[in-house]
Amino acid sequence: MNKVKLFLVDDHKIFREGLKQLIEIEEVGTVIAEASNGQEFLTKLEDAVPDLVLMDISMPVMNGIEATKLAKEKYPDLTILALSMHGDEEYYYKMIEAGVKGFLLKDSGIKEIERAIYSVVEGDSYFSNELLRKIISGMNKKSKESVPEKDGLTSREIEVLQEICSGHTNEEIADKLCISAQTVKGHRSNLLSKTNCKNSASLVMYAIKYKLVDLQ
Repeated sequence: MNKVKLFLVDDHKIFREGLKQLIEIEEVGTVIAEASNGQEFLTKLEDAVPDLVLMDISMPVMNGIEATKLAKEKYPDLTILALSMHGDEEYYYKMIEAGVKGFLLKDSGIKEIERAIYSVVEGDSYFSNELLRKIISGMNKKSKESVPEKDGLTSREIEVLQEICSGHTNEEIADKLCISAQTVKGHRSNLLSKTNCKNSASLVMYAIKYKLVDLQ
């Protein structure tokens, strides 16, 4: 794969510089543009064509939720991965509704950063295991909503859903379940249709919300 072209959006210059240096030294990708808030990002996006946007959530002038929503309205195929800090959990659903493909903790190591970037660029969603545990913990503290009887999901679809929520790619799921990657794509498409989820990231949150999978 050619080096991924990245657009970094974060209001802390030191963090942006550190992440850029780490990504480029390790040859994970190339940072082609930077912005310190959502408004600046939207302005610069007119001249930059990134493979992936790494988007902070809390920023001055315009936050990541609004910036993601507006960017996706104008550029529907734009791929965005949210940069998350501990304590951002309350914004996860809003960011997914806005159109992000997943979340990466800001204190992640280079191996996880690389996996997250390539997973999302290749069409998958990405959630760190630590983030998933926090999301599950937060949901377990709230009253459980009635499960929609698994939406008519087959046992195989539940298996695939389990693997998607565990952060595995189509190829990894295919190898584990001894089926083709194309079959996995078919199951993923059926899951999205049956649950009315618009992408894999929202599917993961849906599965956790209704306890359709066991990630603990």
